[in-house]
Amino acid sequence: MKPIRRRAVQAFLATAFLPALARAQTPAPAPVTLLNVSYDPTRELYVEFNRAFAKHWKAKTGQDVTIQQSHGGSGKQARSIIDGLEADVATLALAWDTDALHTEAKLIPKDWQKRLPHNASPYTSTIVLVVRQGNPKGIKDWDDLIRPGIKVITPNPKTSGGARWNYLAAWEFAKRKYGSAAQAREFVSKLYANVPVLDTGARGSSITFAQRQQGDVFISWENEAYLLEKEFSSKIDVVYPSLSILAEPAVTVVDRNVDKKGTRAVAQAYLAYLYTDEGQAIIGKHFYRPISPQAQAQYAKQFPKLNLFTVDQALGGWTAAAKEHFADGGLFDQIYTKK
Repeated sequence: MKPIRRRAVQAFLATAFLPALARAQTPAPAPVTLLNVSYDPTRELYVEFNRAFAKHWKAKTGQDVTIQQSHGGSGKQARSIIDGLEADVATLALAWDTDALHTEAKLIPKDWQKRLPHNASPYTSTIVLVVRQGNPKGIKDWDDLIRPGIKVITPNPKTSGGARWNYLAAWEFAKRKYGSAAQAREFVSKLYANVPVLDTGARGSSITFAQRQQGDVFISWENEAYLLEKEFSSKIDVVYPSLSILAEPAVTVVDRNVDKKGTRAVAQAYLAYLYTDEGQAIIGKHFYRPISPQAQAQYAKQFPKLNLFTVDQALGGWTAAAKEHFADGGLFDQIYTKK
């Protein structure tokens, strides 16, 4: 080969392989860890979702991501974040708990719900009644829960987001059926008189009902009801009441924490992935109600159509509802201290 042609070939080969060589010499992004602070019944959902997101993020960016999970009663979890638990994302049971991250600690902006679709709620759920197999006590609707001798399992509304949804579903049923707030208060008072123990979170109440075999009826998240037999080998039936509540758990990046830790980009991508086709399919698989039409169609047979109301429609929003019912000295305190 002539010298001039040899040099040309060498120059071409060098130029051709420079990008590959540069990529080989570029170090992989440093691994990153996120902390997702969530409420009780989402454990199984996020175990699968976290695996899917980590695989997606690795393929997209080359970066390894580990997602740690923290679960408990939603109100208690919000308090932990306010008190210093460095959550990258908060995926709590209701917007009021998430609002506290702004009102009490300025960890997130006031308009946090505007940053993601569907008011930052990537799925919905509702509240159902779980009974022993065969429904031996004949539980058909909310008013059966105040019958003498019926033991009701539900967590504490002071610490559990699910418990607040439970309480408000029962309250609104009674208000509509019996005609006034005074009669609703009497109804809910009778219901809590039938509650032998208040666990701090929904999963604790699941264990009380399924493993410890306490109670005749468990007021439960819909998804938790369907996981009981699988997770606890408990033989149960699910009763859909004549009226229930549309539960809208919401998610947010915890701004102050992600900016401090340098994890904003991956935390935002993590929450956005909940809205993707894969994220929505995982949500439906775990018995949460997805919001995308595709996933709704995929899981249509799994979720019966229900008569649902929203907190905004019936109670003027979470701020008003929480102040009236769950604040210190509010209606729940007045009802339960007289128990």
